[in-house]
Amino acid sequence: MSFKDFNLDEILLDNISKAGYEVPTEIQQIAIPKLIEGLDVCGSSFTGSGKTAAFLLPCIQRIISTEKKGTGARVLVLVPTRELAIQIADQAIKYSKNVKKMKVISIYGGVSYFHQKKDLSSKYEILIATPGRLIDYMRSGKIRFDRLETLILDEADRMLDMGFIDDIEMIAENLPKDRQTVLFTATMPKTILNLTKSLMRNPISIAAKASAIPTTITHQCYFTDNLSKKHEFLEEYLQKNEIDQAIIFTSTKSYANTLQEMLEEKNIFAKALHGDISQDKRIKILKRFEAKKIKFLIATDLAARGLNIPNVSHVFNFDFPNNIEDYIHRTGRTGRAGKKGSAISFIGNNETSFVHKLKEKKIEIEFLNKQNKSFKEKTHSMPFKRNNFRKKKIWR
Repeated sequence: MSFKDFNLDEILLDNISKAGYEVPTEIQQIAIPKLIEGLDVCGSSFTGSGKTAAFLLPCIQRIISTEKKGTGARVLVLVPTRELAIQIADQAIKYSKNVKKMKVISIYGGVSYFHQKKDLSSKYEILIATPGRLIDYMRSGKIRFDRLETLILDEADRMLDMGFIDDIEMIAENLPKDRQTVLFTATMPKTILNLTKSLMRNPISIAAKASAIPTTITHQCYFTDNLSKKHEFLEEYLQKNEIDQAIIFTSTKSYANTLQEMLEEKNIFAKALHGDISQDKRIKILKRFEAKKIKFLIATDLAARGLNIPNVSHVFNFDFPNNIEDYIHRTGRTGRAGKKGSAISFIGNNETSFVHKLKEKKIEIEFLNKQNKSFKEKTHSMPFKRNNFRKKKIWR
């Protein structure tokens, strides 16, 4: 199958080709025809599977082929984070290049209202927004939805985790009732099913058959018995292994800063990315990382969702996340678009039970130091004694 089989406009096909897409991914093959038909769709697909293009391409096709009078967006995309809003806006602009009278805007918190108000006063077709900032503008009367055709909820599971359920329902109540509603999620908890009942009309459920765990990613673990060993392993790996680009995840914002300073002392230059950094600076860091001017990014879970950087070859879990879903989304920053990727985790004494959860999810793990044999023989996490720790170098 090719993108031509969807009967997309020639301008759109040209933009897809320039973006480097040759064959539709599985979720695109399933979703695009349904969305072009105008059906409500609830889609489930793993991170990095191409779902952004799956919902944007049909929307742009409809905008190209039909006109609609009125003010406000024809397509509203709700997302949980600013970073994801920026990423999707960039993709929408890329796909819609050279389409006449096509404007894409994004609104999100953490930046001045001035430029966003200016954008909203112009005519635009696609609006990407975080719920909180969108509600601010709705309450002030700065946004109208007279000609809205499609509401898209991307990373819906994450939005519910972040407590946006009431905001989403309030926004939906103020949209045209005859709209198309599209929901995409990586996981399908019960709360998502309840949301589909309240927001959607006879939704079609679709899912990529591929596992939620991409097979392009190898998962490896190192056991550590103290924090200094984590630093030692990480520094040596970054210095001695071939890495295109890497994201290093920490559990806190303050430790992201600390780790950046400690790596720089070893002449390993990295940049921290987290919520205490101003939005303008975060955008600049992401742009530099995307342009490969930054090799190592140290991030909190703020960056686990929405980052679509094709050259990330490695993801490091300096600290384990709070749950399996966040682990999947973190590691999903690598191994994208069919490329190979490596996810490497450092397991402290208080984190060993998390490995059992990974095994329960059928995630194949390669253990890279001595404790793996004794660990796999246990059904519960085991304490590690310093004298049991492997002394010799373990790097391959």
